[in-house]
Amino acid sequence: MHKQVNATGPAAVKPISRLRVSQAAGSRSDGWLTIGTLTIPCKLGPAGIVHRKVEGDGATPAGSFHLYRGFYRPDRLRRPQTVIPLQPQRPSDGWCDDRASGQYNRPVPHPSPASHEAMWRDDHIYDVVLILDHNHRPRIRGAGSAIFFHLTRTPPAPTAGCVAISAEAMRRLLPRLARDCRIEIG
Repeated sequence: MHKQVNATGPAAVKPISRLRVSQAAGSRSDGWLTIGTLTIPCKLGPAGIVHRKVEGDGATPAGSFHLYRGFYRPDRLRRPQTVIPLQPQRPSDGWCDDRASGQYNRPVPHPSPASHEAMWRDDHIYDVVLILDHNHRPRIRGAGSAIFFHLTRTPPAPTAGCVAISAEAMRRLLPRLARDCRIEIG
């Protein structure tokens, strides 16, 4: 069993270069985000962690991914303190999940003729969102898109395949992430 501790503990002293995500025993969509001795509850996709991600399967992909950039909602919060490059979101931001589109797994304008996810949401889960480099280079259509590290729903619920933590945990974690931080899932 994991010991849950506050995100201001000893693991927070130096920049964090690696986050580990594991599935909780007895639940596919509940997980643990571990940083050294620090453990934070997280949510995963309803299908749990898989080694072969397929678009729309509700699974969180296993692997080691760079948290290379992200977005935040400037109308809801100030730019979070972090070395990870963050852009302010706009109501016109979307992310393509259309396998037939040349923009698959890329940002697109919202609305867009291709199937896509709106990034500007009412439910707050994308108030802060970091992008994992899952299926970016090479980009394989149908191998999963829009895999993010974002905020949990209220009340917490499974993601569509992303990793999500509470807003408070994200607020405490962001300033401590190293520029080359990786998230290891599985």
